[in-house]
Amino acid sequence: MIAVFDGHNDTLTREDADHFATGREGGHVDLPRARAGGLAGGIFAVFTETPGYDVDPVERPEGGYDTELAAPIGQEVAAPHAVRTLGRLAALERGGHVRIARAAGDLDAAREAGVLAAVAHLEGAEAIDPGLEALEHFHATGLRSLGPVWSRSNAFAHGVPFAFPSSADTGPGLTPAGTALVWRCAELGVAVDLSHLNEAGFWDVARLEAAPLIASHSGAHALCPSSRNLTDAQLDAIGASGGLVGVVFAVGFLRADGREEPDTPLETIVAHVRHVAGRIGVEHVALGSDFDGAMVPEPLGDVAGLPRLLDALREDGFTERELRAIAWENWRRVLEAAWAGQPG
Repeated sequence: MIAVFDGHNDTLTREDADHFATGREGGHVDLPRARAGGLAGGIFAVFTETPGYDVDPVERPEGGYDTELAAPIGQEVAAPHAVRTLGRLAALERGGHVRIARAAGDLDAAREAGVLAAVAHLEGAEAIDPGLEALEHFHATGLRSLGPVWSRSNAFAHGVPFAFPSSADTGPGLTPAGTALVWRCAELGVAVDLSHLNEAGFWDVARLEAAPLIASHSGAHALCPSSRNLTDAQLDAIGASGGLVGVVFAVGFLRADGREEPDTPLETIVAHVRHVAGRIGVEHVALGSDFDGAMVPEPLGDVAGLPRLLDALREDGFTERELRAIAWENWRRVLEAAWAGQPG
């Protein structure tokens, strides 16, 4: 079975995450199903919900949908939540169920030992103060990936609302604090994830040339014109930086009509993988499911269905070498580059 590294899941934020090791009802990821599906590693997100915010799309009479941009949340809410959620991951490591990856060698060691490699990620930097003192603390406890924003604004940048059809050009870019955040992440060796960042922010990060550009769970805007997806120009920039796109499994970011329909074939994921590979090379495309954070195609089901997705990619003409790159090697290479850090 081909080992898979998945670029994004929201499993830690679920109320039943305490049953991850033994198996839980519903959802997409737990340890027994991960083993059945060949999941050998992944990026585990810490996401703080906006109180009272409803992400259900409002359909437009002329077609398509919109959601409001989520309201900001403060560090006083986000930081304690992040500490608690990362504590769940630490407890899983103490129990021998996962190994928190702080360096590329940890990914290799975990895979060789048959233990799930887990990369700790903040989805939205609300838990970080503009002075970045909290970033130092979280890095010391194992944080190795960070998205400056979720789909709301904060002290660092501006996210994108969920809209279809829509471009991601929805507002201003990085703030001065956001620029400092990206540079400090590069120095520390924390990967910066551009999924959820608006287009202006994306180009601000690209111009810094601080590290390979990473979008952990996004699709191709050319195939699904959602505000959350990447234009071909953005894909080109990611490829030129040596970066990576983790193709998302969320049906609303895959389908040409943007609809939330579980009866969505696996070939829609394959089409986005093929588009990115054809545009910037197979070495710059991987998987970024958004398991436990989005509706995924019914034929996939959950993490145990990953071999079915690999079969669909195989049927589309991807070779075994290319499948290994998409499934594991590309993430391993790009994370190693991002984690190398820059001189302070």
